[in-house]
Amino acid sequence: MGKSGTAMARERDPLVVGGVIGDVVDQFTASFPLRVIYNGREISNGCEHRTSAVVSPPRVIVGGDEMRTLFTLVMVDPDSPSPSNPTSREYLHWLVVNIPGTTDASYGQEVMEYDNPHPTAGIHRIVFVLFKQPCRQTVYPPGWRQQFNTRDFAEYNSLGLPIAVVYFNCQRESGSGGRRFL
Repeated sequence: MGKSGTAMARERDPLVVGGVIGDVVDQFTASFPLRVIYNGREISNGCEHRTSAVVSPPRVIVGGDEMRTLFTLVMVDPDSPSPSNPTSREYLHWLVVNIPGTTDASYGQEVMEYDNPHPTAGIHRIVFVLFKQPCRQTVYPPGWRQQFNTRDFAEYNSLGLPIAVVYFNCQRESGSGGRRFL
């Protein structure tokens, strides 16, 4: 028996292939554009970035059709401290709420300051998850960054499923052993 077109498309989805759907978020339908740009280079799902290229916060451009719509951005590493032993899954790198549509994350309220990815072992997926907020929200920073849970955060804040997700791969630049990015 052959697979349906939907099943085949899901298998080719980079978020499924990369394990982002499953490890960080549930299956969802992308409905808004989300652009993440580090030093003039826009990330696409599964691309590779060196740690030196992600030291400063990226420019995160949120789509939408009006500024009255508000969004929440979560940036996590589901592979912390190492992909083979992700005991800190998920590590929260950045949390911004109340981002007006048609703007970028700098117009939102930074709840957790940007903490640049700095993997110590293996190749880590760095995931940006965008949620549409039901209204302006007050969100308190979690007391820790390790073992953050994007699904629980979304449920607690009545955010529903994500509307956009993008991720890149990152690993340390020095040391020995393992695959290295060029």
